[in-house]
Amino acid sequence: MIHSTLGLFHFISALLAMLSGAVVITKPKGGLFHRRIGYIYVSSMLLLNLTAFQIYHLFGRFGPFHALAIVSLFCLIGGIVPALLRQRIKNWIHWHYYFMNWSIVGLYAAFWAELFTRTLPINQFWPIVLVASSITSWIGAYFIRKHAPRLLALRK
Repeated sequence: MIHSTLGLFHFISALLAMLSGAVVITKPKGGLFHRRIGYIYVSSMLLLNLTAFQIYHLFGRFGPFHALAIVSLFCLIGGIVPALLRQRIKNWIHWHYYFMNWSIVGLYAAFWAELFTRTLPINQFWPIVLVASSITSWIGAYFIRKHAPRLLALRK
């Protein structure tokens, strides 16, 4: 159900972001591997958000998903800038940890919305998307809180 080259590029960026995001959150933090996969994640998320804005521009409708793309971009910037400027930002790891983790949680919540947009009748769409995105967010919040003390202590 990809209708254009832009849509295909958006889809590929989303897949790459989901895969690299999953690797980043499941593998050890810090080090060269983490940074390289993290840069793949950030690059693919930037492309994903840029194509989302371009799709909005082409079709001229601004809905809740476009607003969430702005939140996604904000989380991404909030996570990468402190890491890039770690010498100048006190507690940079806290900003990086929380913003990047919420960026990934948002990406997976958006996955459910996109999947259900393509597969469900509109009368079933909103309740199921709200439930699926809420469950994704709750699970994400649980793991972010659970792992924060251990992971943030590594950089103190």
